[in-house]
Amino acid sequence: MATTWHLGRLLGEAMRRFDERVLSLMAHDVEVPLALSNLAARQQVSAAHIHITRHLDEHGARLTELAERAGMTKQAMGKLVDQCAAWGLVVREGDARDARARTVRFTPAGLGWLAGFRRAVAQAEAEFTEAVGAEVATVVRIGLEAYTG
Repeated sequence: MATTWHLGRLLGEAMRRFDERVLSLMAHDVEVPLALSNLAARQQVSAAHIHITRHLDEHGARLTELAERAGMTKQAMGKLVDQCAAWGLVVREGDARDARARTVRFTPAGLGWLAGFRRAVAQAEAEFTEAVGAEVATVVRIGLEAYTG
Protein backbone atom coordinates (compact mmCIF):
# COMPACT_ATOMS: atom_id res chain seq x y z
CA MET A 1 0.00 0.00 0.00
CA ALA A 2 1.39 3.40 -1.00
CA THR A 3 1.96 5.96 1.71
CA THR A 4 0.09 9.23 1.30
CA TRP A 5 2.25 12.19 2.22
CA HIS A 6 0.72 15.27 3.78
CA LEU A 7 1.34 18.66 2.21
CA GLY A 8 4.07 19.67 4.67
CA ARG A 9 6.09 16.57 3.91
CA LEU A 10 5.64 17.07 0.16
CA LEU A 11 6.76 20.71 0.42
CA GLY A 12 9.78 19.72 2.51
CA GLU A 13 10.77 16.94 0.11
CA ALA A 14 10.32 19.25 -2.89
CA MET A 15 12.53 21.91 -1.28
CA ARG A 16 15.20 19.35 -0.38
CA ARG A 17 15.22 18.02 -3.93
CA PHE A 18 15.27 21.52 -5.44
CA ASP A 19 18.15 22.67 -3.21
CA GLU A 20 20.15 19.51 -3.98
CA ARG A 21 19.70 20.15 -7.70
CA VAL A 22 20.75 23.79 -7.34
CA LEU A 23 23.91 22.77 -5.47
CA SER A 24 24.68 20.10 -8.07
CA LEU A 25 24.33 22.63 -10.89
CA MET A 26 26.55 25.11 -9.02
CA ALA A 27 29.18 22.41 -8.51
CA HIS A 28 29.47 22.04 -12.29
CA ASP A 29 29.21 25.72 -13.23
CA VAL A 30 32.55 26.82 -14.71
CA GLU A 31 31.74 30.45 -13.89
CA VAL A 32 31.44 29.80 -10.14
CA PRO A 33 34.80 30.40 -8.43
CA LEU A 34 36.63 27.05 -8.47
CA ALA A 35 37.21 26.76 -4.72
CA LEU A 36 33.51 27.34 -4.08
CA SER A 37 32.30 24.95 -6.78
CA ASN A 38 34.66 22.34 -5.29
CA LEU A 39 32.97 22.82 -1.90
CA ALA A 40 29.59 22.23 -3.56
CA ALA A 41 30.92 19.21 -5.49
CA ARG A 42 32.22 17.65 -2.26
CA GLN A 43 28.83 18.33 -0.64
CA GLN A 44 30.40 20.54 2.03
CA VAL A 45 27.89 23.24 1.18
CA SER A 46 24.44 22.32 2.42
CA ALA A 47 20.94 23.61 1.93
CA ALA A 48 21.48 25.64 5.11
CA HIS A 49 24.24 27.60 3.36
CA ILE A 50 21.78 28.33 0.57
CA HIS A 51 19.88 30.47 3.12
CA ILE A 52 22.63 33.07 2.94
CA THR A 53 22.62 33.06 -0.85
CA ARG A 54 18.84 33.15 -0.95
CA HIS A 55 18.44 35.99 1.56
CA LEU A 56 21.52 38.22 1.17
CA ASP A 57 21.32 40.78 -1.62
CA GLU A 58 24.20 42.60 -3.34
CA HIS A 59 23.97 45.54 -0.93
CA GLY A 60 24.38 43.41 2.18
CA ALA A 61 22.28 43.02 5.31
CA ARG A 62 22.62 42.90 9.04
CA LEU A 63 22.86 39.47 10.64
CA THR A 64 19.52 39.97 12.39
CA GLU A 65 17.87 40.78 9.04
CA LEU A 66 19.37 37.68 7.44
CA ALA A 67 18.22 35.47 10.30
CA GLU A 68 14.71 36.91 10.17
CA ARG A 69 14.43 36.47 6.39
CA ALA A 70 15.61 32.86 6.66
CA GLY A 71 13.45 32.02 9.69
CA MET A 72 16.51 31.13 11.75
CA THR A 73 17.93 32.24 15.07
CA LYS A 74 20.60 34.93 15.02
CA GLN A 75 23.05 32.44 16.52
CA ALA A 76 22.44 29.81 13.82
CA MET A 77 22.76 32.39 11.06
CA GLY A 78 25.92 33.70 12.72
CA LYS A 79 27.50 30.24 12.45
CA LEU A 80 26.59 30.04 8.76
CA VAL A 81 27.99 33.52 8.13
CA ASP A 82 31.22 32.58 9.95
CA GLN A 83 31.61 29.49 7.78
CA CYS A 84 30.82 31.40 4.58
CA ALA A 85 33.32 34.08 5.62
CA ALA A 86 35.99 31.40 6.10
CA TRP A 87 35.25 30.18 2.55
CA GLY A 88 35.60 33.71 1.20
CA LEU A 89 31.93 34.14 0.25
CA VAL A 90 31.09 37.00 2.61
CA VAL A 91 32.68 39.57 4.90
CA ARG A 92 31.39 41.41 7.94
CA GLU A 93 31.86 45.17 7.72
CA GLY A 94 30.90 48.16 9.81
CA ASP A 95 27.35 49.37 9.19
CA ALA A 96 27.19 52.95 7.86
CA ARG A 97 23.79 53.45 9.56
CA ASP A 98 24.86 52.25 13.02
CA ALA A 99 28.46 52.15 14.25
CA ARG A 100 27.58 49.37 16.71
CA ALA A 101 26.18 47.07 14.01
CA ARG A 102 27.92 44.95 11.38
CA THR A 103 26.75 44.32 7.82
CA VAL A 104 27.27 41.04 5.97
CA ARG A 105 28.28 41.54 2.33
CA PHE A 106 29.31 39.29 -0.51
CA THR A 107 32.98 39.32 -1.52
CA PRO A 108 33.83 39.42 -5.24
CA ALA A 109 34.02 35.59 -5.14
CA GLY A 110 30.70 35.58 -3.28
CA LEU A 111 29.13 37.67 -6.03
CA GLY A 112 30.33 34.99 -8.48
CA TRP A 113 28.69 32.41 -6.25
CA LEU A 114 25.47 34.47 -6.19
CA ALA A 115 25.44 34.69 -10.00
CA GLY A 116 25.96 30.91 -10.18
CA PHE A 117 23.14 30.42 -7.68
CA ARG A 118 20.79 32.48 -9.82
CA ARG A 119 21.70 30.52 -12.96
CA ALA A 120 21.23 27.23 -11.11
CA VAL A 121 17.83 28.29 -9.73
CA ALA A 122 16.67 29.28 -13.22
CA GLN A 123 17.82 25.90 -14.58
CA ALA A 124 16.20 23.96 -11.72
CA GLU A 125 12.94 25.87 -12.26
CA ALA A 126 13.07 25.07 -15.99
CA GLU A 127 13.62 21.38 -15.17
CA PHE A 128 10.68 21.46 -12.75
CA THR A 129 8.47 23.01 -15.44
CA GLU A 130 9.59 20.37 -17.96
CA ALA A 131 8.92 17.56 -15.48
CA VAL A 132 5.39 18.62 -14.46
CA GLY A 133 4.30 20.71 -17.44
CA ALA A 134 3.87 24.44 -17.81
CA GLU A 135 0.27 24.51 -16.56
CA VAL A 136 1.02 22.59 -13.36
CA ALA A 137 4.19 24.65 -12.74
CA THR A 138 2.14 27.85 -13.06
CA VAL A 139 -0.53 26.57 -10.68
CA VAL A 140 2.11 25.48 -8.15
CA ARG A 141 3.79 28.91 -8.31
CA ILE A 142 0.48 30.78 -7.95
CA GLY A 143 -0.59 28.53 -5.08
CA LEU A 144 2.71 28.92 -3.23
CA GLU A 145 2.71 32.69 -3.75
CA ALA A 146 -0.83 32.88 -2.36
CA TYR A 147 0.07 30.64 0.57
CA THR A 148 3.25 32.49 1.52
CA GLY A 149 2.00 35.96 0.57
